[in-house]
Amino acid sequence: MTTPDCYTCGQEARFDELPPRERIVFDEHWRVAHALDTAVPGWLVLLPRRHVAAVHDLTDAEAAVLGAWQVRLSRALRGVTGCLKTYVVQFAEREGFAHVHFHIVPRGADLPPEHRGPGVFGLIQRPEGERVTTARADDMAHALRARLQGGPNTP
Repeated sequence: MTTPDCYTCGQEARFDELPPRERIVFDEHWRVAHALDTAVPGWLVLLPRRHVAAVHDLTDAEAAVLGAWQVRLSRALRGVTGCLKTYVVQFAEREGFAHVHFHIVPRGADLPPEHRGPGVFGLIQRPEGERVTTARADDMAHALRARLQGGPNTP
């Protein structure tokens, strides 16, 4: 089921046409995309492939692989970006983005203190000149996909 005013559902409806940054990896339940308008290369979004408005509405099958996806993506980000850790965050409150999604954000050693923890959200919805370019996001998608494909514990 999709919701017409939901950005994520609109993207899922055109799944086969999506660029690499919008479908880095996926399975029957989840799709991984690079975040929009972020200044952080590798800021990922883990999205259920059907419309879900709250975590408690995930099916048992979706929930069964959620943790494995979060850990695999965090490991892949560490391997590709060298980040010290990843932040995993879920709100789904913004207009047009009420579809459940998990932000998986690489936290590098050089991240200024004001952007650590919840302050990292100061690095999303950035002006165009500060954003990760679509070409850079596609390059990151290819690097992450290569790291994730065929590995053990594939969700």
